Amino acid sequence: MALLGISDLRDDLEFGAKVTGLTRSALEDACVRSNLKHLLEDRGVIVFKGLEQTSEMQVRLSEVFGPLKEHPVKSVDRADRDNLPGVIVIAVGPGSGIVEIDGKPLVTWQPWHFDHAYNDELMYAAVLRSIKIAKDGGRTAFADGIQIYNDMSPEMREAAESLNVLYNLDLRYDRQRFGLPQNFRLVKNHASSMSADNENARCAVHPAVWERPTGEKVFHMCGYGCRGLEGDRSDAAFERLAEVWDEAERAMKPYFHEWEEGDMVVWDNLRVLHTATGSNPEEPREVHRTTIKGDYGLGRWEQETRESETV
Repeated sequence: MALLGISDLRDDLEFGAKVTGLTRSALEDACVRSNLKHLLEDRGVIVFKGLEQTSEMQVRLSEVFGPLKEHPVKSVDRADRDNLPGVIVIAVGPGSGIVEIDGKPLVTWQPWHFDHAYNDELMYAAVLRSIKIAKDGGRTAFADGIQIYNDMSPEMREAAESLNVLYNLDLRYDRQRFGLPQNFRLVKNHASSMSADNENARCAVHPAVWERPTGEKVFHMCGYGCRGLEGDRSDAAFERLAEVWDEAERAMKPYFHEWEEGDMVVWDNLRVLHTATGSNPEEPREVHRTTIKGDYGLGRWEQETRESETV
């Protein structure tokens, strides 16, 4: 069996692992694949260093953790629609949104979130590979929902456990009611049909806290695409959500990944929140992401809930 180097991301973190020495041939070893799968289940995030930087390697690594899933939004750019299902492209382009934080303009910035919140079915995990690394910014950060829940105040943990949160694909920042930095300013919305066309689209419902089969409770909520609470879209609902989020952000102990050549990162989307810190609009930046099937079975469409209540 291939010998891999496995270490903690940081000594002070309760999640995450770093892996070195993984090769394409090592991925053929059933024991290696099994160990990597269990490592992700245990640690939530794995940073792979020194990997072969090809799409084929990214897909083969992704398939260790489950089958690939096509992104549910058809308009999202694909790396190769015919031969690489599930590989999407995140890149700076003429339609990129621009935000300003502390007076600094940024592109490809995203707030804390989990992927596919706008869908009734989530995804288990994703793998990122940086194709063009920005010199100024461009970090990706991760925060463990288990750690967040454990370090929140008992009162806010209890409050979060009662929340069923609504999300849809209206991802415009000027529609986001909480979870943005205080020093945030929108310069230009992203030119995407994932936003304005979905302002009144039906919402998915997801719990703010859920329990893993292994018994840990996970804080799993964000302001990105949030439309309120199930049955309540009032200002008071957003005040409740903002109060819980502020406590979660206070408790959060994130890991910020500085991209280097040879890196790939996989994270458990059912457990871990992530954010993109943005980069200089004048610099090229491109990331390829694979989407891996798997769900926790707790999401549903809001309309389905309403229909079941009238039967």
